[in-house]
Amino acid sequence: MCMGRVLLGVTGGIAAYKACELTRLLVRAGHEVTPILTPEAERFVAAQTFEALARREMPRELFPHLVEADLLVIAPLSANTLAKLAQGLADNVLTQTALAFDGPVLAAPAMNPRMWAHAATRANVELLRSHGVELVGPEEGDTAEGEVGMGRMSEPEEILERCRSLVEKRDQLRGRRVLITAGGTREPLDAVRFLGNRSSGRMGAALAAEARRRGAEVTLVAANLSVPAPVGVDVVPAPTAEELARETLARGDADVVLMAAAVADYRPADPQAGKSPKDGDSWTVTLEPTTDVLRELGVRRTNGQLLVGFAADVGERGLERAREKLEAKQVDLIVFNDIARDDIGFDAAENEVVLVSADGERQLGKAAKERIAAAILDAVAERLGAA
Repeated sequence: MCMGRVLLGVTGGIAAYKACELTRLLVRAGHEVTPILTPEAERFVAAQTFEALARREMPRELFPHLVEADLLVIAPLSANTLAKLAQGLADNVLTQTALAFDGPVLAAPAMNPRMWAHAATRANVELLRSHGVELVGPEEGDTAEGEVGMGRMSEPEEILERCRSLVEKRDQLRGRRVLITAGGTREPLDAVRFLGNRSSGRMGAALAAEARRRGAEVTLVAANLSVPAPVGVDVVPAPTAEELARETLARGDADVVLMAAAVADYRPADPQAGKSPKDGDSWTVTLEPTTDVLRELGVRRTNGQLLVGFAADVGERGLERAREKLEAKQVDLIVFNDIARDDIGFDAAENEVVLVSADGERQLGKAAKERIAAAILDAVAERLGAA
């Protein structure tokens, strides 16, 4: 197993006691752990406890060696420190380290459910993600105040598993060019109206962030994202199906292509140049098919290239169509998700998918899209290794 230098940030909250177990697990796994506690964290668990478990003293000021680690983990991440990190504030050693650290950052939020649900926290979460920070959790369950809801810190074992993945796989795709499409295309009806879909682009953005963490050179062809694009990737805007086809095919010689965008199958044949007035008459619109980008990539694919398609469909019949799509479009993998459910897929932070390949099928249970992205790229890396 690949060992790493892990900085473990601990913030104020009752969940700080779980960070003790996380420290023990990281050390047992062979990682070099440096604990960094905020002053508020020391009100719950003494710094000496972490120093004993990590066998390393906690720094009292920012030293250069703190930014040379392989991974920064913050568990628990309080609402207060989350807000500081989102805004780039640096008023203690942990926030100073986070601002100076340019490696992967993993954070496990823990707070009262109402604090987690507040609009300010939700905005800070999206801002933090746009800075490249990966979040694990929070989970639903009992909280310190006796409430039940979303806000409980993920278990140390789950955080450890993600730490292991980030450290072990940090160079897994080094030297590979990865092309990802994300979002939903919009096909103009007139100057102000369009035909579109509900895709936010969150799945594609998560894939791009994960591929970059693994060392790939990543290009994201973005169709009307409603989430921030990850840092460190080349973003190419492509709002319509025609533009997405052009930009994707122009870069179609990448080592890996993941077609996560929801591309319109049809577009208005004769979009109006101005705004069509509402006059009470019926409006008949003729639709024409758009370019099947995935099929075209399959036809053009170069030797050794890996192609991944996505299928958003309904139920068992939708899964069967995904199986048919695998062969018809000459791709290596199809990621199917059932859009009949409103708790996953479009507009949701979580997903549940089936990976369909010629070798069989694998179900990925409901999880944050970041975790789904990691599992998809595990499958990609496995196939690249076998090629």
